[in-house]
Amino acid sequence: METSDNFDTLRLDSPGWIFFVKTSFACALGGMVFGVTVMPVEIWMRGYMILGTLFLTGSTFTLAKTLRDQFEANKLINKVAQARTEKLLKEYGIQN
Repeated sequence: METSDNFDTLRLDSPGWIFFVKTSFACALGGMVFGVTVMPVEIWMRGYMILGTLFLTGSTFTLAKTLRDQFEANKLINKVAQARTEKLLKEYGIQN
């Protein structure tokens, strides 16, 4: 395996990007909670909105994790298939 292949599999986010993502999430969730608490509606409506917000937030995390896991699994499957193909090509003398 070449060095560039190892570098492609190890992708790190910058500290600035991580800060931006966390801050954006905190602002969005905080803004939603603030908006719900100052709404001029009955308490049961606020409760419904807060539960909806919490469910949507949890579902978003689950979706993001599932998509990331699926992507990582596909990368591994592709690497195994590529290694198997390279082995067969070497056995038949097609590849250097």
